[in-house]
Amino acid sequence: MALVTAPHVPEPAAADAAPVPHRVAVLAVDGVIPFELSLASRLFGAATDAADRPLYDVVTCSLDGGPVRTAADFAITVPHDARVLATAGTVVIPASEEFAEIVDGAALSAPLARALEHIPAGTRIVSICIATYVLAAAGLLDGRPATTHWRHAERLGQLFPQVTVTPDVLYVDAGEVLTSAGAASGIDLIMHLIRVDHGSAVANLVARRCVVPPQREGGQAQYVDRPVPPATDAGTAATRAWALDRLHEPLRLEDLARHAGMSRRTFTRRFRAEVGQSPGQWIARQRVDLARELLESSDLSVARIAERAGFGTDVSLRQHLHAAVGVSPGAYRRTFRA
Repeated sequence: MALVTAPHVPEPAAADAAPVPHRVAVLAVDGVIPFELSLASRLFGAATDAADRPLYDVVTCSLDGGPVRTAADFAITVPHDARVLATAGTVVIPASEEFAEIVDGAALSAPLARALEHIPAGTRIVSICIATYVLAAAGLLDGRPATTHWRHAERLGQLFPQVTVTPDVLYVDAGEVLTSAGAASGIDLIMHLIRVDHGSAVANLVARRCVVPPQREGGQAQYVDRPVPPATDAGTAATRAWALDRLHEPLRLEDLARHAGMSRRTFTRRFRAEVGQSPGQWIARQRVDLARELLESSDLSVARIAERAGFGTDVSLRQHLHAAVGVSPGAYRRTFRA
């Protein structure tokens, strides 16, 4: 589950021209979490065009160009200092143990504040986990929606009331500034960026190469501490798979509950606990995703795609697609089939 408010769509390159790789700079600060640090190079690095040419150029830097102590039992060396941030179209800031000081109310350190000053206006900035606090402390989230790890979401709102905290999503795309929840939600956000930049086909290729889901269901509400359901309780996964094969059909709540062998009330409660969304919200999301795929990969008319995706009419499809990504079916198709 994600909150997307202003998708970034790059200008399409000529069909036969070699792509100019989009530079992504990753800022590693002492105490960086190795897992989060690796996400940008692994996922963006796996994105290639049809001729297997790289679509991104990923570079890593530290505040001063020196070695970086990680949160594990090793350090890393990097080839750049923070000045390389000025050359990037996207800047990624992974979580660091040192950011806990900002969570506790400290201001940005002087070296970190100076590093952020190298980032030109208009650069896309991405935070992973509690790195959201860095962006908030720098004033980059003022008046914007944002998220962070669910354990620290309430504190974020207390320290930075000018930020609209959305605690139950995996990531928030607020245009030039994007924030993600804990750890693995960085995967969800980077996969979203690849999809926005280059379409579902490239994102799906990256997902297969890295063995990650191209798009994860639900939000981080499903990961918040809660009592574990008894092992004898039935889940809703089989019913979700059943529904995905029938998106073109009317899918009423009673039909889903009947398939799961539950009452409507029990099914709704279990579904929300597992997925982080209501059944209706989840079905609408799956239908939008199917419509996007058909707009990108087929020559079907908008009316026919609306039928295939279960929206019934092209008017309904237009409304749902615009609410999800901010553009009409025609504009979406032109963008990703240019």
